[in-house]
Amino acid sequence: MKTYIITGATSGIGEALTKYFAKDNIVFGGYRNEEKTEKLQNISKNIIPFYVDYAKPETIRETVEYIKSKTNKIDTIINVAGCVVAGALETIPISELRRQFDVNVFGAVELSQGLIDIMDNGKIINISSMASYGLFPFISPYCSSKRALDILFNSFMLENKRGIKVVSIKPGVIATPLWSKSIRENSQTIENSTNYKNECEYLKNNAFENEKSGLSVEEVVKTVAKADRLKNPKSSYCVGTDSKLVSIVSKLPQSILNKIIKYKVNKLGKC
Repeated sequence: MKTYIITGATSGIGEALTKYFAKDNIVFGGYRNEEKTEKLQNISKNIIPFYVDYAKPETIRETVEYIKSKTNKIDTIINVAGCVVAGALETIPISELRRQFDVNVFGAVELSQGLIDIMDNGKIINISSMASYGLFPFISPYCSSKRALDILFNSFMLENKRGIKVVSIKPGVIATPLWSKSIRENSQTIENSTNYKNECEYLKNNAFENEKSGLSVEEVVKTVAKADRLKNPKSSYCVGTDSKLVSIVSKLPQSILNKIIKYKVNKLGKC
């Protein structure tokens, strides 16, 4: 049996990964809502729940101590936990930008830093996003946090002497509760984007549609399982046709990309 750390284990992609790997392995499953510990324990006796809230750094240190008290070897960390900050950048409070990076970047880095001494020849698999290519206005905090996650962990892979492999998984639109949750959590920043009502209305409607029509989380599970299984996985995997297309389009010169995206944004603004 291998030992896995999976954050964000109580919903969406994290929950699906936890169910998959807990069939034959020990899984430390991270939760933020204490009411969901029973849910994790009911999935499998192989799951060891742990509480962590990336917006509260002290819980990360407590988590590291707790995990190390339970095991002296970790095979794979799968960083799933994350959030989305949305709205027009000119009106988003700096405190929200900090929260975006605390949750999506710094939390994952700090947890991984705390555990690498028991991870020789292990893997760190990050659930990034096609948003990391930076082509999506009005969710620029989320896009930039995923890009930062990719860059920091790629540097870690180049630097570390423990044989730890790092993989970035870049899903496209996946049908998870994150979409509607993000709209609820960003209601204030969206409301404050008063000069962009049409654009934000499209953002909300598109999110609700994505939650219903996106790819199954099982497609992400398959890709993560493949990367984990391989001795030398690729450093990056796109999941979904949309993610693969965005990865290709992102290679165009920035000036051309900006013209295309600005044209589409202007059309939304006139709707």
